[in-house]
Amino acid sequence: MFLPTTKTEYKALGWKELDIVLVTGDAYIDSPFSGVAVIGHVLVSAGFRVGVIGQPKLDSEEDILRLGIPRLFWGVTGGCIDSMVANRTASGRKRMRDDYTPGGANRRRPDRATIQYTNLIRRFSRSSTGTSSKRSTGTSSSEEPRPIVLGGIEASLRRIAHYDAWTDSIRRSVLFDAKADYLLYGMAERSIVELAEALRDGLDPAAVRGLCYISKEAPDGALALPAYSECTPSTKAGFAALTTAFDLFYKSNDPATARTITQRHDNRYLVQNPPAKYLTEAELDAVYALPFERELHPYHQKEGAVKALETIRFSISTHRGCYGECGFCAIAVHEGRRVRSRSKASIVAEAVEITKHPLFKGRIPDVGGPTANMYKSGCTRMETKGCCPSKSCVSPKVCPVLKFGHTEQIELLRELRAVTGVKKVVVASGLRHDMILADKKTGEKYLKELVTNHVSGQLRIAPEHSEPGVLKAMGKEACDRGALVKFRELFYRFTKEAGLKQFLSYYFMAAHPGCTLDDMNRLKKFAMDELGILPESVQLFTPTPSTISTLAYWTGLDSATAKPCFVEKSAKGREAQKEAVLAPATERAKGYGKERVGRSASYRPKGYLPKAGAGKARKSSRPGKNGNGGAGGR
Repeated sequence: MFLPTTKTEYKALGWKELDIVLVTGDAYIDSPFSGVAVIGHVLVSAGFRVGVIGQPKLDSEEDILRLGIPRLFWGVTGGCIDSMVANRTASGRKRMRDDYTPGGANRRRPDRATIQYTNLIRRFSRSSTGTSSKRSTGTSSSEEPRPIVLGGIEASLRRIAHYDAWTDSIRRSVLFDAKADYLLYGMAERSIVELAEALRDGLDPAAVRGLCYISKEAPDGALALPAYSECTPSTKAGFAALTTAFDLFYKSNDPATARTITQRHDNRYLVQNPPAKYLTEAELDAVYALPFERELHPYHQKEGAVKALETIRFSISTHRGCYGECGFCAIAVHEGRRVRSRSKASIVAEAVEITKHPLFKGRIPDVGGPTANMYKSGCTRMETKGCCPSKSCVSPKVCPVLKFGHTEQIELLRELRAVTGVKKVVVASGLRHDMILADKKTGEKYLKELVTNHVSGQLRIAPEHSEPGVLKAMGKEACDRGALVKFRELFYRFTKEAGLKQFLSYYFMAAHPGCTLDDMNRLKKFAMDELGILPESVQLFTPTPSTISTLAYWTGLDSATAKPCFVEKSAKGREAQKEAVLAPATERAKGYGKERVGRSASYRPKGYLPKAGAGKARKSSRPGKNGNGGAGGR
């Protein structure tokens, strides 16, 4: 069922008015991979009347008021990707294409969409006083302003004072800059319903978990972060204050251990309640059983197709969360480090529903999550005491206590292959190859299962680099040269045994804090000598909000040791790092890297000559690797 986007649509449902209007920087795609669609359906299932406005025009009231004024509140999200990441490349150039906009031209999503849409609502309706310290505590009369609630990846990652690469400065919490009333962070299904119920029942929602709000006073017992004013100077003291603030913030993201935190902004306080409790398996299953259409809403269809739908329409999300803690990724502070998996029955049931879609041709393009092979993995400590506060599950090596989920995923994939109407099931989400090698019991069996049945021409892995110092700075020490070479050998051995022609696709990164031009030259030599490739595309590190690597980029300090580290900030130097590892045309002409795959040339096993055109694949902008994509940004 589509959520209504016009008054005509909601009146056809028998609704006289809406309780909640959700505004998003994306076109409205009714898919479990779209955060606004998930939140909308969850609210409807809880008894609320909800409508959606996608990519409203900023110069008139035509779009923003077409559903009227909601009875309870407005919800605002920048979309599935931070709007600055969606609109700007890593080099700062304007992106011309947008995969979440009909027709593909990047002309509908404004920079800092969360702030712009909040201002738009305030301008054309009496929906907010602009003084969030006077919080609404119940349903409003027709004359009273409605609260504005921020959510999604943009608001979630900008909820405290943070470094903003596009202004090269420390910005305030987006809750202050937008002058909104509330902010819900993380995966907000539980907290959005609790907030809506509190406002409906005339209660103060200040105790809702997963909520941020502004207060004139700091709550008793709250953990105080260094103030915004202390974090802003680009001085030794400012860097130290921001580092302390981020460390306390980062460790306050596990529902089992987190406390309320505060951060003073001028004469007021940002208050962040502890994270919402994670959904149980049954609750997660219920979310994905909601009636999604897996289509672009008809309101937008006249404007053209949405490219993102090609990938997500028939893909299946198996779990949430990631304990990988790559330094450049913000999943840990948005989805959480603990992996929460759906039941096999729920996932298979979704596959059965997909086969009923009129456009389904038998291929499920992806079954996975932030990291595909973390499904059903974790440890008992996580469930009772939360994640280890000062230890990583996979760095510098995979924790011996970690329980792998490869056996469960093998069983799941076999059940999916058996669904009537399903011809091919692909695992296209990124893999942690170090985890496969560390699982001595089932790792190779799992890889063989993937290679034989679930690879569509190429398998994607993300070593990111080859040099120990850079990998350590990234939090990926376990993904070292030896692990990559061993994994590659296993992949091609199993590929040969299966009689298939398949390739590995490698994600590499340039200009990460701690990475020098010499490191990139050594990466290129390693790729040529050990992998048999010359990369043809490399991602430039983008310092997005609320990541460990972004902190290092701004402060120039290694996040683990607090010692100075090299950071390439100049555009010329960053491009030089990127170009150092790319394959020049003269070298490609000699035979290196001809069979390009993804972000790198493919490895060609000795004696294998693929047919012309083999191994080619579509390019990916991979925004989710910096924590700004992934699971819908709810």
